[in-house]
Amino acid sequence: MTSLRITNVHLVDPERQTVELGNLSIKNGRIAADDPTLPSRDGQGKYLAPGIVDIGAKVCEPGERHKESFRSAGLSAAAGGVTTLITRPDTEPAIDSPETLEFANRRAQATCAVRSYQMAALTKGRLGKEMTEIGFLQDAGAIAFSDCDAVVTNTKVLSRALTYARQLGALVIGHPQDPGLSQGAAATSGKFATLRAIPAVSPMAERLGLERDLAIVEMTGAKYHADQLSTALALPALERAKQQGLDVTAGVSIHHLTLNELDVADYRSFFKVKPPLRSEEDRLAMVSALASGLIDIISSMHTPQDEESKRLPYEQAASGAVALETVLPAALRLYHAEQLSLPQLFRALSLNPSQRLGLDSGRLSLGAPGDLILFDPDVPFVLDRFSLRSKSKNTPFDGQRLQGRVLATFVGGREVYAR
Repeated sequence: MTSLRITNVHLVDPERQTVELGNLSIKNGRIAADDPTLPSRDGQGKYLAPGIVDIGAKVCEPGERHKESFRSAGLSAAAGGVTTLITRPDTEPAIDSPETLEFANRRAQATCAVRSYQMAALTKGRLGKEMTEIGFLQDAGAIAFSDCDAVVTNTKVLSRALTYARQLGALVIGHPQDPGLSQGAAATSGKFATLRAIPAVSPMAERLGLERDLAIVEMTGAKYHADQLSTALALPALERAKQQGLDVTAGVSIHHLTLNELDVADYRSFFKVKPPLRSEEDRLAMVSALASGLIDIISSMHTPQDEESKRLPYEQAASGAVALETVLPAALRLYHAEQLSLPQLFRALSLNPSQRLGLDSGRLSLGAPGDLILFDPDVPFVLDRFSLRSKSKNTPFDGQRLQGRVLATFVGGREVYAR
C-alpha cells in the first residue's frame, strides 16, 4: 500500500522549522493534500518526520558480506528510521568502475528494504594515483565521488579530479585529515592518550587536511563536502570558505556529536572510530556549529566490523562502529539536553543531505516522496547490541540507556518497518 493517511501526529517540518499537530496524506507514494477518504492510521500523538538520508554508510558488498550485506543494512536502516542509504565505495574491491558500481546497484535494488544510492571512488583502487572514469561512473548511477579515509596525497591528482568533477557537476566528498600526522593514531593527543599510552594525533591534522582541500576547491570550483568534522580547530576554515561563496558543506558523525575521548575508558575498542573521539570541548563545538548551520549534515558513518577485528588490543583493533539503528536515539540526546530542536535535528539528518545530493526527499511538502518515520522521542530503553539487525554488532552504545524509538518507517508510502 502506497496511499494512506496518518492522523493525530506531531509533524516535524525541517523546512519550516516547525512542530505542529496534524495529519498527513500519502497518495501513490508521495505526500499529497490531506484526504480523509484514504485508509487511515492513528499516530496516537507521536511524531512524524522525513526519513533520515544517511551519507556515508558502509555496506560490505562486494568482498565482505559477513560484515554487512545490502539486505542486513536495509533491515537495520528501516529499523533506525533511515529511508535513504548513501553507501561508501571503500569495499573489497573498491567501487571504482562501472561494472562494480552496477553490481552494487543490482544488489541494492534486489535486497535492500530502503532506497540506496552508491558513491564511487575518486581514484582507481582508492590509491590516489589515477582518477577514475568519473563521467562513466556518473552515467552508471554514482551519486558522489570519494576515496573515503584513503586521503589523496598527490595534490596534482586531486586537483585534476576535482576539475573534471566540476565540469560534470559531480559532488566530491573528502575526508579532512593530514595522513602523515594521523597515520597509526588511535586517539586524540592529550593527557588521556598519554596516560593510556595510546598512539595519538593532534586535532591539527584535521585542520591541515581541510584547509588543503578547501584551497584546491577554491582553485577548481568543485562541489565539495567534508564527510565528518570533529574538532573546533577546523571550523574557522569552513566558515571562511562559506563566506567566500565556495560550494562547500560539512558533516559530523553521530559519535563525535554524542561521545568524547573519555568514553574510551580502559581501552574499549567499540569506541575506536576514525577520526578518533575528541575532547568534550570539541564535541560541544560540533553541537554549536550544527545548531548555527555552519555544519550541515549528521551522518551515522556506519562502519561494520566483525568480532575478530574489534576484540584486539586497542591500538590494533579496527576503527568504526555500526550506527544505522542508533543514529536517531543518539541524536535525540541533543534534543533532550535542549541543545537542538527536532526541526534542527531533521534539517541535518534529512533535509540538508537531500538538498546536497539533489534528491527531493527530506521534506513534508506536497509532492515529496512518502519517505517518513513515526517515532516516540521520549520512550527509554537499554540497548542490547545483539538485538541489532546489522550483521556486525560493534556499537559503542551497547548497554547504554537511550531515549527515543522508531515506531514505523515508510518508503514511498509503503511500510518497511513496524515496531
